[in-house]
Amino acid sequence: MFMKRLLAILVLGSFMSCSPSTQIEKSWRDPAETLSQSAPNTILAIALVKDETSRRVVEDNMVKHLNNKARTSYNLIPQETLKAANEADLVKILTDGGYTHVVMMRLADVEKETSYVPGTTTGFYGGYGRYYGYGAGMYSSPGYYTTDKNYFVETAVYSVNPNKLMWTGTTKTVNPSKMYKAVDDIAAVVIEKMKKEGFLVK
Repeated sequence: MFMKRLLAILVLGSFMSCSPSTQIEKSWRDPAETLSQSAPNTILAIALVKDETSRRVVEDNMVKHLNNKARTSYNLIPQETLKAANEADLVKILTDGGYTHVVMMRLADVEKETSYVPGTTTGFYGGYGRYYGYGAGMYSSPGYYTTDKNYFVETAVYSVNPNKLMWTGTTKTVNPSKMYKAVDDIAAVVIEKMKKEGFLVK
């Protein structure tokens, strides 16, 4: 029984270690636009989330991964104002503040996904057991169902003047255990994708 449990843990651990928890599902960019990290851009980071704590965590991570080239919006726009603001209000805040770009991040969807993990059978051949007539020992672990919780987060980059979408991408994060770690992973994956596509340049 102990060996069966151990084998099941090892098999499950190998699956978990091989697949990244956060990855890009889809992305789009305006091929005529780039965002330069060396240009004198003033970028505002906005997290469209329900509570203030989550908003601060998300925006701080966005700024960090943009090498502090952006500013957080939570010091500028109160949560109540952000919830009630329309596009015209936001454009005015960005224009009055002299911002050239805005990076927005929001939770687009949450899905549950159930999958079946097949059982395994492992044989131990040879060894001292053969001297006692046991031959090869066979150990098996039964199959089981597992349910994953998938979080889809959308990130979008807009220019302020003109007001238009420059880049957008959606990430999928599976079974996040800690919000800070998940947000940090999402920001890192998004920035790396922007660089690979040639949108975010030095």
